[in-house]
Amino acid sequence: MSSSDTPIRVMLVADPGVAARRIRKIEAVFTAEAREVLADDVTVEIETRSVRISPDGTLDIKALGELDAEHLDADAVLMLTEVPRHDEGRPLVAEIFAENRTAIISYPTLGIWATKRRIREIFMDCLLRLLPDSHGPLQEKYKQRWTHWRPAEGKERHRLFARSGTGDLRTILGMTVANDPFRTAPKLSGALAGAAAVGAFGIFYYSIWQMADALSTARLLSIGVTAILSMVVWLIFTNRLWDKPTNRHLARVVWLYNGSTVLTLLIAVSVLYTALVVTILIGALVVIDPDFLAELIGNEISFFNYLDIAWLSAAMGVVAGAVGSTFDSSMDIRRITHGQRESQRRYSEEELG
Repeated sequence: MSSSDTPIRVMLVADPGVAARRIRKIEAVFTAEAREVLADDVTVEIETRSVRISPDGTLDIKALGELDAEHLDADAVLMLTEVPRHDEGRPLVAEIFAENRTAIISYPTLGIWATKRRIREIFMDCLLRLLPDSHGPLQEKYKQRWTHWRPAEGKERHRLFARSGTGDLRTILGMTVANDPFRTAPKLSGALAGAAAVGAFGIFYYSIWQMADALSTARLLSIGVTAILSMVVWLIFTNRLWDKPTNRHLARVVWLYNGSTVLTLLIAVSVLYTALVVTILIGALVVIDPDFLAELIGNEISFFNYLDIAWLSAAMGVVAGAVGSTFDSSMDIRRITHGQRESQRRYSEEELG
């Protein structure tokens, strides 16, 4: 630990949502580690706010100066944003602006594994680079094996890039986590209501029982997958969730946005489908008499017969529920994706002019 008696004040700033929740979870550990490495008199404060987006779809770096101006007493400002940053054909994990005593870290580029540890270590790495050398030496343990630092535009600015190969995949997965796919399913209340209404018919219609018994497991699985994919496609195009690049420079970034949108909706709709299967299965076990079902299909009855009925009925319901999703709040559905959320905090040309 450094022998310096000068108090150190660190501001942790995060975008609302997953980024803010992650910072709150690491606050105590990060503070303890900063005090151990730097000095006993380290204070850490947390603030939730968003940095605006420029018309070209990139993070407004100039706004960081405003951010720093609001925290003149801070020795370092570390911001965790949900905006995926990409430059030179690779994901940009972090960027240090020494003149502003500010570093910005892109949460999606961290992937989905050990994100709290990665945030803490990258925060410490950036903090040590921002503070004077007397506060403590850079430590090898804070360097990420899958990243490397590169200077940019002089000594006052440094960038941390993800190594090529898995960087884009890690970013898509990180963006998907930031979209909170498991919290998305409740926003599809209209779809769920329509799916449940149609799926319930499967409990009472003999022809569905017979069809479920006649179909092979592979075909039933393919029907379920087709139903899920159909609903995902419907949600994307009816709610205009597919982003298009405004220029060639943004083509790769928009590909990341669309990839995370598809993956987010696949997870959300799969959760909805699973909930529907369980609900219909319980209803079928209560309503359908085993002896009557055995007499109808001419075979010995097992639990899997009920599961097949529930699976086929849920597939029918999900396809019908896609239409119901049209009546959900379009604002709620659009906010589940990165591109749509960021468009709400993007500067217009008039604001800049």
